[in-house]
Amino acid sequence: MQLNTQPVVESNRGFQVWWQMIRPHTLTAAFVPVLLGTALSLKHGNIHFGLFFAMLIASLLIQAATNMFNEYFDFKRGLDTAQSVGIGGTIVRDGIKPKTVLNLAFGFYGIALLIGVYICANSSWWLAVVGLICMTVGYFYTGGPLPIAYTPFGEIFAGFFMGMLIILISFFIQTGTIDLTSVLVSVPIMVLVGEILLANNIRDLDGDKENGRRTVAIHLGKKRAIYLLAGMFTFSYLWVIGLIISGIAPIWTAIVILSIPKAIKATKGFIENSVPIQMAPAMKATAQTNTIFGFLLAIGIFVGHFL
Repeated sequence: MQLNTQPVVESNRGFQVWWQMIRPHTLTAAFVPVLLGTALSLKHGNIHFGLFFAMLIASLLIQAATNMFNEYFDFKRGLDTAQSVGIGGTIVRDGIKPKTVLNLAFGFYGIALLIGVYICANSSWWLAVVGLICMTVGYFYTGGPLPIAYTPFGEIFAGFFMGMLIILISFFIQTGTIDLTSVLVSVPIMVLVGEILLANNIRDLDGDKENGRRTVAIHLGKKRAIYLLAGMFTFSYLWVIGLIISGIAPIWTAIVILSIPKAIKATKGFIENSVPIQMAPAMKATAQTNTIFGFLLAIGIFVGHFL
């Protein structure tokens, strides 16, 4: 009797499909700001770990849902094909029903809302308004008649809402306030989160232009967009040095320089390659720069508090 192992293969592939659909490499854009905002709150007292984990899970769910909205609306607009570069295109390549993707995204939003009730009950109900605005932006990032991601303002919205604002909310739920230090320390993360989108738009520049998008990369052209990418990397490191010199951040935060090789790899990857699939490692390195930079910055804050 011949054993049929096909169901096992399909099961493994099925997990990969669902995992790829939430675009895990982008989830650090939610994890890092929560960690950093919590680290900054240490000087005001002990950490409320229940709120920390609640904020972390809610942020990850909203980021994953935003990615699935992107998946759904790119399919509806005919932007994704079986030949699309990247891990998007789950609907066209893997046969997931569009409605299933959309319903799952709204399901993630629903869970995030329930977690938000817990966060507001233990901090401030004004956060409900802020949270709803963030979720609305996440939906209209690729949804609606004029998606934010199709305009020159995509990087700004991504950086502010998924970078700075998450840091400030994470800080606020622990301390009940916002101070100048939390705002200033959040700036380089805001820039680096925006760079994740810029890197994606550099890679997809030609295809986006054909489909009517008007991203920063399209307006600048590839060469100048890469200059902007490199300039934003440089700005982030110089900003931390400025915070150290001014006494706002502890000297330990200088360890962010350990992430520079990833920033260089990302920049060189875009300079040396012109085919989208060849630029994928550069795009990945951009996301890794944000992750490593933010994680090291948080460690520097933690160490500076205890030493």
